[in-house]
Amino acid sequence: MKLTLEGITAERKAYEAAGYSLPAFDQEAVKGNTLERPLWIHFGAGNIFRAYQANIVQNLLNRGSMDTGLIAAEGYDYEIIEKSLRPHDNLTILATLKADHTVDKTVVGSIMESLILDSHNPKEYSRLKEIFANPSLQMASFTITEKGYAVADPRGNTLPAIAADFEKGPDEPDSYLGKVVSLLYHRYVKGKLPIAMVSMDNCSHNGDKLFSAATAFAQAWCKNGLADEGFLDYVKNPAKVSFPWTMIDKITPRPDARVEKLLSADGMEGLDAVVTSKNTYIAPFVNAEECEYLVIQDAFPNGRPPLEEGGVIFTQRETVDKVEKMKVCTCLNPLHTALAIYGCLLGYTLVSEEMKDPVLKKLVEIIGYREGLPVVVDPGILDPKEFIDQVVNVRIPNPFMPDAPQRIATDTSQKLAIRFGETIKAYQRDPSLDIADLKLIPLVFAGWLRYLMAVDDSGKPFTPSPDPLLEAAGAYVADYSLSDTPKNLDKLDKLLSNETVFGVDLTAIGMAGLVKNYFAEMSQGPGAVRTTLEKYVK
Repeated sequence: MKLTLEGITAERKAYEAAGYSLPAFDQEAVKGNTLERPLWIHFGAGNIFRAYQANIVQNLLNRGSMDTGLIAAEGYDYEIIEKSLRPHDNLTILATLKADHTVDKTVVGSIMESLILDSHNPKEYSRLKEIFANPSLQMASFTITEKGYAVADPRGNTLPAIAADFEKGPDEPDSYLGKVVSLLYHRYVKGKLPIAMVSMDNCSHNGDKLFSAATAFAQAWCKNGLADEGFLDYVKNPAKVSFPWTMIDKITPRPDARVEKLLSADGMEGLDAVVTSKNTYIAPFVNAEECEYLVIQDAFPNGRPPLEEGGVIFTQRETVDKVEKMKVCTCLNPLHTALAIYGCLLGYTLVSEEMKDPVLKKLVEIIGYREGLPVVVDPGILDPKEFIDQVVNVRIPNPFMPDAPQRIATDTSQKLAIRFGETIKAYQRDPSLDIADLKLIPLVFAGWLRYLMAVDDSGKPFTPSPDPLLEAAGAYVADYSLSDTPKNLDKLDKLLSNETVFGVDLTAIGMAGLVKNYFAEMSQGPGAVRTTLEKYVK
């Protein structure tokens, strides 16, 4: 079976016999409608987009709730379009890996057009300009990673590519953001047409990040006389251009060899994954968990598709913020980070396998239910306890999800403050709670210190995951070895007092001593991590 429009038409019976759900709408009619009056263009044609947003639209098309599809654009790695989408007529196989050991197989055909965001490619760029000049366009959405919105480095210096585009103007920018804002400028020139610019990246206050970037470009271009002076006012006017906040939650690991084998056994051809020249791992299929959440601030100055019929929750900005805090500070991300640290130390390569370990399962249950829930931010539209129930009992244990602690451990130093520090601050604010009751959050901090030693619990060296503070933080534990000899742990105080890393000064609040005691026990020798966990996770 071939993954092309011709293939799914000619071999429809074979697809259906193998259990695949196929597009149930008139492909040609929807494509014609989309080209004539596009509603939604998405930048960042990666796995989560093809597994989630594209599938939402497919379901709405199947039900007749929409009659236009999606336009996908890619501005970083053009090979995603050239080697993955276009050879398969923009079709994708979505393998939904369910906790009951079954796989739902869907051919997603809602992407009607795929384009390369390259200002030096006249054909591609002129088509993108046409789309942005169309009054019908309601939203441009993004999954370009949090780094994609950066206009400056951590010291506040404008990034070289951004600075160059500030000087060049909107005609032929080279940076991703510059190209996006140049299209927005074209929409302004064609009549100051309204649009929603919707970041769907998994980062806090994502709409503000996109707004800040767009404003920086508009300000620079107007100041340098490269854009009409009214463009800045247009970008800042929410009645013309909105930048809604969103919260997205769906685990979509990179395409897994086991899933490829399963699909190949059905008779699917040409599923080989491709590693692009920019090291993007892509395939004609995506594998993802069944659980998904997309909460969006309802701010769309040109209207919007009826995505609520596809399970999207529209609400106020404040509620989006509460949902994001609930997930990131209590109900999911802290549990993931705890499993990532200890999974690496204990030699696990799958998070789902960790949940078969009674001690690790109990660790995340106590962090979530006992230490986190008393101060959880309740958004009102989702129940925090039910969210944790699903995370602990369905999502993380899902044996089909090929998610690794090594992947989740990336950038841990950047995650501890929000994932655990916010809970500690909430305990500080509540006179009825005592920070001394937090026992396992400090155990996670100690586990991270032990992780920085880059030696697992069997005594074998391992390579820690990428982290901007890996070298600097690792220096604090560099002199320690696995030994039961008493250690002078005072050198850890400077790190433990770093509010940027932990969100609070652990020495000032009296938690550093407990963290150091845990660390001392875990570094006594091989097997000490396991022994320490079993001692304190009760």
